[in-house]
Amino acid sequence: MLHTPHPPTPRSRARSRRRLRAAALLASAVSVCLVAASAPPTPLGVGDRLFPHLGNPGYDVAAYDLSFTYSGSNTKPLKAVTTIDAWTTADLNRVNLDFAHGTVDSVEVDGEPAGFATAGEDLVVTPEDALDEGEWTRITVRHSSDPVYPEDRQGGWVRTADGLAMANQADVAHLVFPCNDHPSDKARFTFRVTAPEGLTAVANGLPTGVDRTGGSTTWTYRTQHPMATELAQVSIGRSTVLHRAGPHGLPVRDVVPTKHRAALEPWLKKTPDQIAWMEKKVGRYPFETYGLLMADATTGFELETQTLSLFERELFTEPAYPKWYVESIMVHELAHQWFGNSVSPATWSDLWLNEGHATWYEALYAEETADKPMEARMKAAYGASDRWRTAGGPPAAPKPPKNGSKTGIFRSNVYDGAALVLYALRQEIGRPAFERLEAAWVGRHRDGTATTSDFVRLAAEISGRDLGDFFQAWLYGEKTPPMPGHPDWKPTATDQAPAAQKAHGE
Repeated sequence: MLHTPHPPTPRSRARSRRRLRAAALLASAVSVCLVAASAPPTPLGVGDRLFPHLGNPGYDVAAYDLSFTYSGSNTKPLKAVTTIDAWTTADLNRVNLDFAHGTVDSVEVDGEPAGFATAGEDLVVTPEDALDEGEWTRITVRHSSDPVYPEDRQGGWVRTADGLAMANQADVAHLVFPCNDHPSDKARFTFRVTAPEGLTAVANGLPTGVDRTGGSTTWTYRTQHPMATELAQVSIGRSTVLHRAGPHGLPVRDVVPTKHRAALEPWLKKTPDQIAWMEKKVGRYPFETYGLLMADATTGFELETQTLSLFERELFTEPAYPKWYVESIMVHELAHQWFGNSVSPATWSDLWLNEGHATWYEALYAEETADKPMEARMKAAYGASDRWRTAGGPPAAPKPPKNGSKTGIFRSNVYDGAALVLYALRQEIGRPAFERLEAAWVGRHRDGTATTSDFVRLAAEISGRDLGDFFQAWLYGEKTPPMPGHPDWKPTATDQAPAAQKAHGE
C-alpha cells in the first residue's frame, strides 16, 4: 500500500463537530464509548495464521519517527521516543500498538496526554477523545528500548562486539519500539540516533543530518520508500562507512568494524556488479541506496534489512566458507530487496515468495558465476522435499512456529523447498514466460504487499494458462508432485541438503 510521502501536521480533533451532533446520537455514542472504555484492555491482532496477535486493526501507519539515545553500553536500555503518524480506518476508543519489552513513561495522542496499559504484548492507548474513522492522528510514546532479552526471545537488538544492530524478523520489532508489527502495514521511517563521541550510527535510507553537541552526535536517516517494521535497521558501533557507486550512480554504502575494514574490502567491492546482475534478471534496483552492514557478532543468520543488509563478519573471514558460497549468500540478501522488501508478504504464510525467490537467485548466481548447476541443487531439494513438507508444512502453508524456537517459520520448506516450486514452474511454463513473470511481479507490486494468490493469477496471465491445479499441488500438497521434465526424480531415503544450506534471512 502507498502512503502520503509528507504527512500533514495533525490538527486538533473536531470536538466542536462531535458536540454539535444530534442529542440522541451523542448520548448513544457516549454510552458506547464509556462501555468500551470501562472494559479491560485486551491484545488484538490482524488475524495472521502464523502470528495471530501481531499487527492491529483500525489504523494504517503512514510514518514512524524513531529516536534512540545510546549511553555507550549495549547492556543498558536506550532512551527512546517513537512517533507514529496514521490514518484511522475505523472508529477507535483505544489504539493497540505492539510493544512488549521496555518501560513506557508517557503517551500522547495529538499532543494531549493519553492513558495506556499493557495487555499481552500490546500497549493499549486510550486517547482523551475517541478517534473517528478517516482521521489523521499522531501518537507519541516515550519509552525505553532494552537490548537485553530473556533466553526464550531472539532478535530485536543484537549486541555486537562494539555496540548494537537490529534483527527484527519476523515478529520482534515490537521488542525494540512500539509499532504495528506486521508486514501488511508498511510505512516510511525517520531515525534519529544519538551516541557518544567515537561511535557511528547508521540506519535504513539516506542520511539527512549530523548534529554534534558536546560529547555526543545525533545522526538522522530517512527512507524514501515504505518499509515493514521487520526490516528496520540501526547500527551503532566503532564503524567505518564506506561509499562507492553502483549501477546508474546508485549510492552504495557499507558499514564495517573499523579494525576489519581492509579484510572486508575485497568482498564489499563485489556488490555493484551483483546489483547489475540482479537488474538484468528482474529490473531496476527498487530503493535509494544499498549496502552491507558487517556486524561483529555471531547470530547464525544473515538478514535482508531494507537498503542495509545485516551480515555476520565471520561469514567473510572464516576460511571454511568457499568463495562462491559467500558470494551466493550476498546475492540472496540482495535479491530480497526486490522479493520481500519492495514486494512484501501480505501475510506470513506468503513467506515462500520472499525466501523461495531469494534462494532461487542465490542458486542461479552460483550456477552462472561458479559452475554450480541449478539442476543438481534442485534434484537434491526434490529428494528432501517430502521430509521438509512433513516437518514444516508445504511451502505456502507453513506450520506455526513453536514458542522459543530460534528458527521459527524459517525452515527448509520455505527456502530450497520454495525455490523448487519456482524451478517446477519454469519447467512447466518455459524459461521466457518465467522470466517475464519475475520482472512483472516486482514491477507490478513495487512498494506494496502481495499474496500467493496474486502470484498465481499473474503466472496465469503471463503464461496464458490455467495453473490452478499446478500451484495447488506444489504449494499446498503434503507430498511433492512429479517434477515436469524429470519423471526420474524421486524422494530420497536420507536427507541430503542442497549445496548451499546456511541459515540466512533468519
